[in-house]
Amino acid sequence: MAFIHHPLVVISGGASGIGRQCAITLANEGYQVAVIDIASGEKSNLSNLKNYECDVTLDSPLSQTIDKITQDFGQAIQVGIACAGIAPAKKIISKNGPHELALFNKVIQVNLIGTFNLMRLCVNSMMQIAPDQDGERGVFIQTASVAAFEGQIGQVAYSASKAGVVGMTLPAARELAPFGIRVVTIAPGLVDTAMISSMPEQVQASLVSQIPFPKRLANPKEYSSLVLEIIRNRYLNGCTIRLDGALRMP
Repeated sequence: MAFIHHPLVVISGGASGIGRQCAITLANEGYQVAVIDIASGEKSNLSNLKNYECDVTLDSPLSQTIDKITQDFGQAIQVGIACAGIAPAKKIISKNGPHELALFNKVIQVNLIGTFNLMRLCVNSMMQIAPDQDGERGVFIQTASVAAFEGQIGQVAYSASKAGVVGMTLPAARELAPFGIRVVTIAPGLVDTAMISSMPEQVQASLVSQIPFPKRLANPKEYSSLVLEIIRNRYLNGCTIRLDGALRMP
């Protein structure tokens, strides 16, 4: 991708987990990186990585944050990466009664609407960039999950939200293609983040036993490595890439 020198990347959910690793990897590669998260996250000693606190589900606050980012860095966004997400487990019906509608709505708001909110604003910024010799302006990368395809009991809200992210991929790519903007989604399997590492060892072992190969949890660096390849390989567009070690949840 023939981006301008030191292109600007915006990452939601970049204060922890795969989002944080992605921010560090890209900053070390020379990208200008703006992290948006509802939590402040760790302060970085990298001069080209800045943190911004914002809720990605909100309209005006996120729009204002995007404006501030482009003003602070003095350039338009060329790469948007949506990593913000939540994954509460709740059955449709349990001994405590039916699934709370508010919880279902919250998961959809963060995982699906938050992704779309970031996409529309990043794309709006990308439109300010003159296309390169091949007509490319930028790329937006979404984060789904294998749960979009093989959701487990208790994942009805999470699976629905991630299936929605997968569903946005192709129509968004088709719509934005005339403007030279690509849209690609990554669907990770089991990644070694704080959420999984906090589980009991026997639970972690049970999860790993379901992965064909490599028989281990994915490293967050493998996610950020794929992000780099998506940015660089302009023929990746309109697709969802599973990053799961051939895992197919039962």
